[in-house]
Amino acid sequence: HELKYLISQAQLSLLESRIKTMMSLDSHVGSKGLYTIRSLYFDDYNNHCYFDNLNGTSPREKFRIRIYNGSSDRISLECKRKEAGKTLKSSSVLSLEQAQLIIAGNALDFQDALTSLQRKLCLQMHSCMLRPVVIVEYDRVPYIYKNGNVRVTFDTNISASVQTKDFLSEKIAKRPIMPPGQHLMEVKFDEYLPDFIYRSLNLGQLQQTSFSKYGLCRKYTMIR
Repeated sequence: HELKYLISQAQLSLLESRIKTMMSLDSHVGSKGLYTIRSLYFDDYNNHCYFDNLNGTSPREKFRIRIYNGSSDRISLECKRKEAGKTLKSSSVLSLEQAQLIIAGNALDFQDALTSLQRKLCLQMHSCMLRPVVIVEYDRVPYIYKNGNVRVTFDTNISASVQTKDFLSEKIAKRPIMPPGQHLMEVKFDEYLPDFIYRSLNLGQLQQTSFSKYGLCRKYTMIR
């Protein structure tokens, strides 16, 4: 389950002050208590991924390559599938050489030992002309709770870039896509959301949204 809420800076500060007493920060955050996520999204020549996202098509899938804190030490290929209001994410590690090939718009060689997810991406690059189209970058403060596999994340400084070939660069040219002081809270869980977390997040009063970082970044970067 994945629930999303647009929140102000004041709401973010209040909500975080509540949950940090009952949830733990993800161990992957650095000394600043957050990490920067950069994702490179793909779409085909008809922009099916964008329009499926815009129309709320179910099921729908989109591919992305993801790195953290601008580092190429770990590069993940991911496929995010949305169906009946739920989310499933599959992932596979890419080598630097594999990532560089894909970022340049080239499919991997099928003669190489590829994972099923890598083969799936390559098939779509060949058959649907799937190519990199936009970079989405933001800072994330992630809290976790073991029971129910709960994650509450606060995403700030959400930005977009069409300089896809610079994806692995330490810094990229980008533009913010959110109004000043507006951020995103995501609540993710598997089996259930513990009631004390639900109450602490005041979810009954916040307005749930179908907000998509990818969708908004595409909207502001597509050539018209």
